[in-house]
Amino acid sequence: MISLEVCANSITSALAAQDGGAFRVELCDNLKEGGTTPSAGQILMARKLLHIKLYVLIRPRSGDFLYSDIEFEVMKANVQYCIETGCDGVVLGMLNTDGSIDKERCAELINLAKNAGLGVTFHRAIDVCADQFKALEEIIELGCERILTSGGKSTAMEGSAVIAHLVEKAAGRIIIMPGSGVDEKNVTDLVHFTGVNEVHSSARKIVESHMKFQNDHIIMGELLHDEYNYDVTDVNRVKDIIALANIK
Repeated sequence: MISLEVCANSITSALAAQDGGAFRVELCDNLKEGGTTPSAGQILMARKLLHIKLYVLIRPRSGDFLYSDIEFEVMKANVQYCIETGCDGVVLGMLNTDGSIDKERCAELINLAKNAGLGVTFHRAIDVCADQFKALEEIIELGCERILTSGGKSTAMEGSAVIAHLVEKAAGRIIIMPGSGVDEKNVTDLVHFTGVNEVHSSARKIVESHMKFQNDHIIMGELLHDEYNYDVTDVNRVKDIIALANIK
């Protein structure tokens, strides 16, 4: 059975993932910026309402994965909150200026989580590191249980050859989970080509606003987009991706 982890951008998305049959949720915020740590309220409500596994993204901001001392303190505080809230795991990753894994500070966060019984996924920071195969060995040594990766490319399909090699090199020592652009159209081929047992997708759809009054002369953020719609995980897309991932 190929398991689906849903990258959920809200409690609404997390519940849709659960209803669709997802094995695990990675709860985050700001997916258009690559994902950041969700609010305390989102984490709390997700833990209250989910019976599937709940992992939380530990990423204090968008951009690179080179963090200041104060950002690192924020990350530690967020891991501690996940522990206190009863989450099943955290998703994290940090790099040095040369593109290598920041082993010292990663170890501190990983040990904090694991000593409290939480699992740890190393996220797509591996996709922008200098040497993915060296990083693989270091992440295994650090004690992570899985790596989320697109194979160093924008999408998992583009990086599928690297993902397949990572699976081969890992040799069962760690789970390799492809993510980025995984959907109904490609998940069957991706699974067959790479030999993975878990996949990662947001499975989102666009929801139109029910606002009757709409001011169409304003942009609230920096990017040009429709202020009166938003993305949310779709139950049926979750079901379809799971079914297609498991075609033999």
